[in-house]
Amino acid sequence: MFNVSDITRNEFMLTGGLSGNGYDWWWHSFTAKSTKTGEERPFFVEFFICNPALGGKEPVFGQLPENKEKGVKPSYLMIKAGCWGKEHAQLHRFFGIEEVDIKGTAPFSISAGECYASENRLFGNINVSEEEKEAHPEWMSDAGKIQFNLTIEKEVAFNVGYGAGKPLRLAEAFEMYWHAEGMKSLFYGSVIFNGEEFEVIPESSYGYADKNWGKDFTSPWLWLSSNHMVSRKTGKELTNSVFDIGGGRPKVYFMPLERKLLGAFYYEGKEYEYNFSKPWTGAKTRFKFEEKEDEVVWKVILNNSESVMKVEVHCKKEDMLFINYEAPNGKKLHNKLFNGGNGTGRVWLYKIEDGLQKLVDDIDIYNVGCEYGEYDEE
Repeated sequence: MFNVSDITRNEFMLTGGLSGNGYDWWWHSFTAKSTKTGEERPFFVEFFICNPALGGKEPVFGQLPENKEKGVKPSYLMIKAGCWGKEHAQLHRFFGIEEVDIKGTAPFSISAGECYASENRLFGNINVSEEEKEAHPEWMSDAGKIQFNLTIEKEVAFNVGYGAGKPLRLAEAFEMYWHAEGMKSLFYGSVIFNGEEFEVIPESSYGYADKNWGKDFTSPWLWLSSNHMVSRKTGKELTNSVFDIGGGRPKVYFMPLERKLLGAFYYEGKEYEYNFSKPWTGAKTRFKFEEKEDEVVWKVILNNSESVMKVEVHCKKEDMLFINYEAPNGKKLHNKLFNGGNGTGRVWLYKIEDGLQKLVDDIDIYNVGCEYGEYDEE
């Protein structure tokens, strides 16, 4: 069972050793419709906290040359928001830790200035001018304006189980933890991006909400998720379905587990899980990422003793961005982390019966959140 809500996993995790060498983020993505043109566009909003024990009134940037030279670690709340598509952009706003109000226990909340995030509310604004973008490369931001005011209803969770449970969290066993409290979520509200207003309608928001925390980022780094699906067998939209896949190269006590993924498919109320941290299920994963001239392609096969899930996703490079983060140690190693929100593709789901694969469904998928990046180890 993976559809188990646990909002304690959305709590603020940067205590103990992680307070001075850790990050914690709450990610949200959804689709909205232009009130002027009717165009659909995917958006994202993230609240990211880094090294709170090292902060003060002003944000500390690890990418500043003088800080790189002195080995100064970053410390701040970064609010990241933007959109995918031909006008893709990621905009960043920073606050010093002393300017942030954090309710760390469940249900969590974070507020700074006019910006706020909790389990079911999200609002704020970011404004970065061209002059500020050029003068502050350490912000890792594009130029633009965005304002968001959203309510969230989380319908289906991906709880990875013991791997992100309290004992291993307290032991800081994994380098990077993951919990998707709302891998299928309804968003409603509004976004104003560069002066254009977008309406967020629950039924067509195809929303997603998760969080990651830890000491560093995995490489390779893979993520795929969608809840906009149409069955090729019936021709009908699957309104009670969602899948979520993440991972790449997790580390346990600094030991890498090569090419491991966590995957879940909630298919019209039935659960199919592929979780390497549950070895008794026989879960195995294979994946391939290919960069072509105009697009990037993911191919993933997940299987356990009872089922097989095959996924293929395509996303146009012109619709994507290279998403920016600096690690808690101040290094920015992921400099080609493909990130998109309007991938398309296909999922094949099979049951294993008497040693044979029997097709459950062949599904077209849309509005796919998709990510991939890797770097050479130093």
